[in-house]
This record gives sequence, C-alpha cells and structure tokens, in this order.
Amino acid sequence: MGRLRLLLLRLLLLLLGAAALGAAALAAADEEGNQDESLEPKTLAAEDQVKDHSTGTRVVAGQIFLESGKSDPQSEDEENFHSQEEEKENSLEELNSLEMSNLLNKDLEEAEIQSPVLTAIGGTADGEPCRFPFLFMEKEYAECTADGREDGRLWCATTYDYKKDQKWGFCETEEQSNKRRQMQEAEDVYQTGMKILNESSKKAQKKEAYQYLLKAADMNHTKAMEKVSYALLFGDYLKQNIQSSKELFEKLTEEGSPKGQMALGFLYASGLGVNSSQAKALVYYTFGALGGNLIAHMILGYRYWAGIGVLQSCESALTHYRLVANHVASDISLTGGTVVQRIRLADEVENPGMASGMLEEDLIQYYQFLAEKGDVQAQVGLGQLHLHGGRGVEQNHQRAFEYFNQAANAGNSHAMAFLGKMYSEGSDVVPQSNETALQYFKKAADMGNPVGQSGLGMAYLYGRGVPVNYELALKYFQKAAEQGWVDGQLQLGSMYYNGIGVKRDYKQALKYFNLASQGGHILAFYNLAQMHATGTGVMRSCHTAVELFKNVCERGRWSERLMTAYNSYKDGDSNSAVVQYLLLAEQGYEVAQSNAAFILDQKASIVGENETYPRALLHWNRAASQGYTVARIKLGDYHFYGFGTDVDYETAFIHYRLASEQQHSAQAMFNLGYMHEKGLGIKQDIHLAKRFYDMAAEASPDAQVPVFLALCKLGVIYSVQYVREINIREVFSHIDMDQLLGPEWDLYLMTIITLLLGTIIAYRQRQHQAIPRPAGLRPAVPQQEPPPEHQPPQ
Repeated sequence: MGRLRLLLLRLLLLLLGAAALGAAALAAADEEGNQDESLEPKTLAAEDQVKDHSTGTRVVAGQIFLESGKSDPQSEDEENFHSQEEEKENSLEELNSLEMSNLLNKDLEEAEIQSPVLTAIGGTADGEPCRFPFLFMEKEYAECTADGREDGRLWCATTYDYKKDQKWGFCETEEQSNKRRQMQEAEDVYQTGMKILNESSKKAQKKEAYQYLLKAADMNHTKAMEKVSYALLFGDYLKQNIQSSKELFEKLTEEGSPKGQMALGFLYASGLGVNSSQAKALVYYTFGALGGNLIAHMILGYRYWAGIGVLQSCESALTHYRLVANHVASDISLTGGTVVQRIRLADEVENPGMASGMLEEDLIQYYQFLAEKGDVQAQVGLGQLHLHGGRGVEQNHQRAFEYFNQAANAGNSHAMAFLGKMYSEGSDVVPQSNETALQYFKKAADMGNPVGQSGLGMAYLYGRGVPVNYELALKYFQKAAEQGWVDGQLQLGSMYYNGIGVKRDYKQALKYFNLASQGGHILAFYNLAQMHATGTGVMRSCHTAVELFKNVCERGRWSERLMTAYNSYKDGDSNSAVVQYLLLAEQGYEVAQSNAAFILDQKASIVGENETYPRALLHWNRAASQGYTVARIKLGDYHFYGFGTDVDYETAFIHYRLASEQQHSAQAMFNLGYMHEKGLGIKQDIHLAKRFYDMAAEASPDAQVPVFLALCKLGVIYSVQYVREINIREVFSHIDMDQLLGPEWDLYLMTIITLLLGTIIAYRQRQHQAIPRPAGLRPAVPQQEPPPEHQPPQ
C-alpha cells in the first residue's frame, strides 16, 4: 500500500500543471439534448487525413492547422536555427519522458504485485484468497461470477476445480451485493427512459420517458439525477420546481458531478432558490470547469471577458473560450450543423413577425404544395430547411434527402451538390459513400455549381474516392470561391495558411478566411481567432481573438436552448422561459440577456416583485455592454423613471447620448431633445432640444410625427417665453405714433374701424336674405273642426 501511495503521489506531481486542461478533455460524452451537454470531439477517419503535410500540423474539423502559433520567420537561417534548437529540446524531452515512463512502469509492476488479493467472504472457504481462473461447470472464470446463483450475488472459488474441492466464498458482502443490484436495476430503468426519450418526438412519450428517469434518479443513478434536475429547473416535461432541482444539484455536487457543480453555480449567480452569491457561484463554476464541463468554461470565459465577479482578464477569457471553441469546431460537419435562431422578444413586440425570421405554418404548407407539384426551387429550398433546421422547421435528414432527390432528378445542380454533401458526411438516413458523393459532386461541378466544385475540391484534398491531388483541389476551391461559396473560400484559406499545393501565404489565408466569415462560416471565425490569438499573419490581438472565439462558442449545441426558451415563452410559460434565458445569459448570449430582462420587466412571478426591476436592470446593462441599442435605451429609461434604482437624470442622459452617438438611435435622440427641453440632467436649452428633435426625424421616418408635435409644442413654449421676457408697456411707451403714422393717425384708425364694421354688418344682412326657405319645410296649418253648433244637420 505504501508503494501504491508513493506512485499516486508521483502521478499527481507530474499531472498537476495540466490538471484543468486534462480534465476538460474528459468532458461527458452522453449528449442528450440538454443545454449543459459537452461535445464529444470527432476523430477523422484515416482516409480523411491529408498525407505528406508538414510536421507540426493537425486536422481540426476538416481543416489542416498548424500547432505552432508563430508568425512568419524573418529568414530561412533563423528558421533553421529555431528548428535545430527545437530538435535538441525535443530529444531531451523524449529522453526525460522515456526515463520517467520506465520508472512509472516499474512502480506499476511493483504495485500490481503488492496489490491486495481478493478474499472470499463466507461460503466454505471464508478468509481464503480467490483463485483465478477457476473451473466451474466446465468453464473457466477469470473474475467473480453470479452464475449458478438465483440471488445474483458474486462469488469465486478458492481452488482451481470447484466441482472437485467445493471451496468457495462470496466476493462481496450482502450489503455490497444489494447496492450493486440496485445500481444495475437503476441503470436498466435509466436506459429504458433514454431509449424512449431519444426515439420519440411526441410530448406524451417524452413525459413517459421522464417518469422512468425519475424512478432511476430516486435510486441514486447519477446520470438520471442530472437529467431530472435540469428538467425540474427548466420545466421540461416535468413540472418546474426550483427547490427540488436545487436539492438534486447539491446531491450531485457532493458526488463530484461537473454538471451539478455548474448548475449550482448558476443558481447562486441568479439567486434562484438560494440567496444570490457571486463568490459561491464562481467557486462552483471553477470546480465544474475543472471537471470538464464546457458550459462552466464558457461562463468563466464570459466573466473574465466582462469582469463579472472577477478582475477583467483577456488572457484568462481567451484560455476558457479557446478550449470550448476547439470542441465546437471539432463537431462541425461538412453540412454545417444546425442553424441558431436568435429571436429578440423586444423587437418582436415592436414589429410582430418581422424580427423572428420564423416561417408561418401556412407558408410552409404552400411551399410543400409547390414541391409536390414539381417546383424545383421549392424542393431545393425545403431540402435545405430540413437539412439544417431553423425558421420553425425541425431538422429532418429523411425529408431533406427526398426533396433533394426529386430536384436532382429534375436536373438541378444545387440539389445534386447537396446530395453529394449528405453522402460524403453520412447519417442514419444516408449511408456514407465517397463514390456516390463523388458522382454527384462531378455532375454539379460540370454544371458550374460552386457547391459541387467545393465538394470535388474536398475529395481531391483528402483523397475521398480519388487519389490525393492538391493542384486539382486548389483549382476547384478557386472556382467555388470566385462564385462566393463560403466552403470554397474557407478551404482555399486553409491551403494558403498551411502551404498545401501553394506557397504558404498568411495574407491570402487571412483574406479568404475573412470572406468566409462574412458568409457566417463557423470554421472561418475559428481560424481567424487562432490567427489573432497567436499573432500569425496579423498583429496579435487578444481582444479580437476572444470575440471571435466567443462567436464560435455560441454556435455550440447548447444554443438550441434559445429556441426551446422562445417556444416556452410563446406557450405562455414565462417562468420556464426566463430560467432558460438566464442560464444562456450567464454564458454570454446577448440575445438571452435582453430576453431575460424583457420577461423580468413584465414582472415574472418566479422572482419576488421587488426584485424584478433590479434583475432586469442587471441584464439590460450586460446586453447594452455588448452593443444592443434597445438595452442601452432601457438603461436610460430605468434611471429616468427610477425602476430598480434611484432616479438619476444625469446617468439617464449619459445612456441616451451613448445610444445616440454609437447606434444612431432615433428614440435616444428624441429623449435627449426632451431632456434638453425640460432641463433634466442637463442645462435647459431649447435650441439644442430642436436640434435633437430634427436629428431624430432624420434618423427614422417613424419619428417624424412625434417630432412634429414636439416641435409645435416647442414653438409655443418659445413664443410664451419670448412674450414673458419683454415688457409690453415699456415697448408701447417707446413708440411715437405721430412720427410713425402721421399727426392725424387717430382719424385714419377710426375710419378703418368704421369701414370694417360696416362691411361686417352688410355681409351679415346679405347672408340672412340669401337663405331660401325650403318648400317642404313650410309650417302646416292644422285643420280645425267647426264647433258643434255650426255643423250641418245630418
């Protein structure tokens, strides 16, 4: 035991420096749809790896990338000198590592020799060592077995031939046996629940699956507890219960679960179910990150970048964001993955249906009708929608394949190219086939399609179905890039960066990576981030690298939670939506920060009534710091009216001015005009007020009507102030009427008044005479009956 402890101590000392990064690489591989999922990096097949490329390069998500982050050497001599020095250092390191490995192997062998022997418990050989292998029922067993026992308890023989000697004992106590059987039962229940959850899309079946998971969680199954705790937190197929989820997270944290540690940190950061404590949140986030939870790394990256609860540190943020970005980039497929929908609730309220980018159900049905009638463009459009998902359409490779197949049969080159991509990538629906993919790529490329040209370039670059040919790969990538296809631009930049098929040229690589990033390609952002982080081909910029890595991280699988939260809000479940948005806000999503603030602004019931405005103010502030104009104006409104803070006109004025100068917001300009008009937070100045009102009218057509009304009011106020400022009696005392109108000005004035009076009287008389009496409106004279005495006799 002493040697074993010494061995463990040596291992600990060796691995201490790389503990955090090493643990991060062991992120949980069970990706099941939760927002806290870690990504399992994909490894490329041997045939996908580029042969004969320079030493020190690595393949990341189909991109050949240098391990070294050094910029161009000044001369070949300097490069040779560095390479010689590196060879010496590497040889020394190899010798040292070889000696250390020999030492460790020796220690491990000794530890194995001295490891305790399994002892039989009870039976006919209590206390005797188990014998492995042993013979039972004409079969050899190299470990304990439950064969031959109805209770499933593990046992072993203490001699080789059990039948001959009948010497045996249990390998575990009865308590250990019961615990093991309970955990096995829990695992079976968990797997049943996960199978239903993954294979069904109906809500009722998913609820049924969570009943199995609840049962497994009650049996202390760790993964089931993680699934159930998040379901209780967000209200996913289980009734939302923050307190119950907190208790499960605490239990998971005690067991060392990184997911539980991260979630508990979130509860302390947001003050849900516990008193808010940024210090405790930071501790739990740190432990979660050390355990390999990518969400925790992303949260820490944002906190170090924005200086939330920690000292602002760009380099620390870069470390965390780069680690997460490596996982996200390695998970990007040839088809590009799912589309991230970013819907702002505030913008959707202002312009219903315009900001969301969602397709209405009847519009989708219309496109489906056109596709069924043979409309090729509709078929290709629906195929792309189902391939990537988004805009209210769920990802469905089967439907995508069917639509592309129909369009390809009609001769559409775009559909052929996408079929090639699907065959090249492979899926549950489409089997991976380089030969079939190559056929489709060739057909599309011959028709001048850039997607097909890019696919053909990938085939020649990686030798998929054809021999590796860098010249042909470069040729097809250039053709695709000339037509603006982002994949062609990306791969062309990668070839220039690594000097494959062309002379290494970082400027050209930077050019094509920038072009691809303008098209929104994730790997283009990733490659640019690497160049800025290492100073390769550009001046090193930590700030730029962090922003680019942050963009990559926000394209991870956890971004699907944005649409889940939006759907919860649309279904009327604001409490579930706000919790989901709050977690995404912790990860640094500006859209989630503004949406969480928007829901809190509407008095969400999940937090106390007195806490809604202060919390909303906090998230409006974080969203504003990331450049969201509406959030900046909201900060001004909160300080102007005293929502969640004291009334502070000067701070409100500062926020409005920032929104006006940086984002040219018409609303901010109008508010600045009003504050100048009233003298709130700034010296009253009617002229500046008019200037800001005019600027607001120029900035937005929607502001023209309110600006016109404000200017009318401003004109009245200006006139009243002018009249107040002058003394009318004093003005008239200085006027000499005799000099101005002549000595008999009073006679002229009386004559004019008389003429005006006569004109008015004559006009009124003529008006009365000119009005004709309508014939139908003459008063009817009632016919009266004669009195009885004058009536004629009958």
